[in-house]
Amino acid sequence: MALTFELDPPFTPALRDGITALWADVTNAGGAVGFVPPVTPEEIRPDLLKHLAAMERGTVRLLIGRDEGGEVVATAFLTLNEHRLMRHWLWLYTVMVHPRLQGRGCGRDLMAAAADAARSIEGIEAIRLTCRGGTGNDRFYAACGYKEVGRVPDAIRVAPGDDREDIFMLLPLEAAATP
Repeated sequence: MALTFELDPPFTPALRDGITALWADVTNAGGAVGFVPPVTPEEIRPDLLKHLAAMERGTVRLLIGRDEGGEVVATAFLTLNEHRLMRHWLWLYTVMVHPRLQGRGCGRDLMAAAADAARSIEGIEAIRLTCRGGTGNDRFYAACGYKEVGRVPDAIRVAPGDDREDIFMLLPLEAAATP
């Protein structure tokens, strides 16, 4: 299935609802995107509104992927650094592909679209992201060209007694090839 990607789409109520529904579906399928299941779109909405406020300030860019029917089925938030010594790279947050599309190459397509979007931003030379240990996401990001650059043990507490590593990964854009 080919997705259509768009950077900085107009933020409408329909887009808001599509992203919150996607975020809930990904979380409830076991995705490591900032929540622990079960979760509802209403519980996610405050976090999305924080992203929206940052988008309005110009510090966050939204990348979405739509299926043939126009449904939002993939997202990533590109967060620019405000610190003067770190403006040459950005963070990639809340990387999601709808569970029904996983295993079909859509995640790789999203990561390639995110790298292309980052390249389109003047002065950006690399992308950093973090992922939760124990999910296998680090292997996926490595397959997309990211290199592990560090781990923080027990930094993420999923539940009492269930602490995970926070894995830091980097993609230098000049060396990145589209997967």
